[in-house]
Amino acid sequence: MYHVVASDLDGTLLSPEHRLTPYTKETLRLLTARGVHFVFATGRHHVDVAQMRDNLEIEAYMITSNGARVHNTAGELIFSHNLDEDIAHDLYALKHDDPDILTNVYRNDDWFLNRHHPDEERYFQESVFRYQVYQPGLLPTDGISKVFFISDEPEKLVPLEEAIVARWGDRVNVSFSLPTCLEVMAGGVSKGHALEEVAKLLGYSLQSCIAFGDGMNDKEMLIMAGKGYIMRNAHQRLKDLLPEMEVIGSNLEDAVPHKLRELFL
Repeated sequence: MYHVVASDLDGTLLSPEHRLTPYTKETLRLLTARGVHFVFATGRHHVDVAQMRDNLEIEAYMITSNGARVHNTAGELIFSHNLDEDIAHDLYALKHDDPDILTNVYRNDDWFLNRHHPDEERYFQESVFRYQVYQPGLLPTDGISKVFFISDEPEKLVPLEEAIVARWGDRVNVSFSLPTCLEVMAGGVSKGHALEEVAKLLGYSLQSCIAFGDGMNDKEMLIMAGKGYIMRNAHQRLKDLLPEMEVIGSNLEDAVPHKLRELFL
């Protein structure tokens, strides 16, 4: 019944150490060998995800930057939706001088931070992806797939979310991928809408898709897919929003590959 599998990465397919376990890698290879279409659906940058895919040696579409970019199995960009330049310009400087909030920018093939923060590189266990430090007035505002804010004090990000929505409304899609990470994309951008495009290209409807996720940035994808699965370790706000949706195990237990084997293998 299901022909397309879309999965988030951090908190979902990846282990808590941000790795693909051997069991997960084997499962994805077996799945795609069966003719099931696998889709990475993540907030991560496409350069980072492409390395993961290449290391796995599987064919897979990539939905990245929460749906602002879609690449096909050949690695070609087939969909791109950037933040408006005036919004990007203002987001660069919004929290630039706040010592408790780190500003990240994905621009074309590059990743920028507002200051040095070596701890960020712990997320890249399956790839090599490095940031550059930017100054607000000097970084161009075109080609911006997303701007995101990270803080070890999540309570500081909630008023920021409210302020961004109040200021720009439907011109932005704002969501938490983790309680500590607030992401800002162009209005209308989501993993769900990107998955709809990918399914169409593969010759299927969203009803033929299943999706796995753990964050608020997975909300549209989980709702729009024919079947959605929420991780046990998911953001509580997501669980509260989708109380009827099936909850599986955690990413610590390889819950996604276990469910995939149960369904397809």
